[in-house]
Amino acid sequence: MRVAIVAESFLPNVNGVVNSVLRVLEHLRANGHEALVIAPGAKKGQEEIATYEGFRIARVPVVDVPGINSLPIGVPMTNLYTELKKFQPDVVHLASPFVLGGAGAVVAKALKLPCVAIFQTDVAGFANNYKMKFLSKMAWRWVRVMHNMCAMTLAPSSVTMRELEENRVRGVAHWGRGVDTERFNPAKRSAELRREWLLEGERKRGGTASADALEANRKIVGFVGRLAAEKSVERMAALNGRDDVQLVIVGDGPEMDELKALMPTAVFTGGLYGEDLAHAFASLDIFVHTGQFETFCQAIQEAQASRVATIGPAAGGPIDLIKPGHNGFLLNVENFEAELVEAVDSILAGGLDAYRDNAFEGVQNKSWASLCDQLLGYYRQAIAQGGKAAQGGKAAPRTNSQRDFTGVREVPRPTTDETEVEVAAEPVAK
Repeated sequence: MRVAIVAESFLPNVNGVVNSVLRVLEHLRANGHEALVIAPGAKKGQEEIATYEGFRIARVPVVDVPGINSLPIGVPMTNLYTELKKFQPDVVHLASPFVLGGAGAVVAKALKLPCVAIFQTDVAGFANNYKMKFLSKMAWRWVRVMHNMCAMTLAPSSVTMRELEENRVRGVAHWGRGVDTERFNPAKRSAELRREWLLEGERKRGGTASADALEANRKIVGFVGRLAAEKSVERMAALNGRDDVQLVIVGDGPEMDELKALMPTAVFTGGLYGEDLAHAFASLDIFVHTGQFETFCQAIQEAQASRVATIGPAAGGPIDLIKPGHNGFLLNVENFEAELVEAVDSILAGGLDAYRDNAFEGVQNKSWASLCDQLLGYYRQAIAQGGKAAQGGKAAPRTNSQRDFTGVREVPRPTTDETEVEVAAEPVAK
């Protein structure tokens, strides 16, 4: 199979969209398929790679959008048409399409190429959060037009599927996300790193307690992600200065200086990658995701795989990942800060180890190999449609708060482990 992936974001940037594309490319290579990546170029000062897993990366120029400089945008050029026509893919994969991916949908339609769109970024929600509400409706109109040019749209969560269908996007099906349990696991927990964080936090408080005393009396609560407005990291300030909590903020971005001023006792590590990131995840006691615009939230799964209790907003992807009172808590967006304090208190009082154990056990059957096999099944469906766009049809079943994945249009994942399918289909209790 020949797969052209048009990615709205790619290396050297690191985020959920890029992570998913890398796992797909690795799976395509391992299974003997061919691929081409069309993606934005690197910004000035960044190193740009020409290939990944032996697959060529065709680059387009990038521009920064004022006020959203953490998200450089790829500018569609004529080489997009040239590259797709020359490569002659069996299917076009649009990774979180909006500008470059939108052009990819138009070109794929013109070339009569089957197209599968992966919805991963709540652009309309971002517009609201960046004080551009007037663009939200316009964004949804473009999302609808763009995705309805494709054979199908794959969404990672029940909430996202419902939102797409309510905005008249056709051919919506479920494709979740795997997690690398070899990379993210409890064995990466570092006593040395925890000691370093606790002592730095104590110095910022002006205290002189020993590392042993701090380890016994202070739990580490952290955020991992881009420090940008849409992530609402300022909500973590509700825990700043607590004597029983050490805040750790892992990541980089345009909000860094403001957040440091807002949380003077927090430890800011900057961006971490690879093994450093895995060690950081595993060395937390509680992970908090503050942003409400996540279509999935891979960071929650990575924290859970690292045996870390998780807290997130009762919005978007986290609803399908966190079981309140079991592996963490979901918080009301409008009252997030107050509920964050209550949730941390509940976890610490109710037995932190039980929450951590439940988080770890819940992701052990979510492999990327299985999820990528399922994606290949969706590719084959799109190819069988002969490049035709999705047609209207009966919406998948839904309730006000959750979706029973046993009723969702979903290609079964080839596996010899029946438990994995059952776990993937299990509805999430609110």
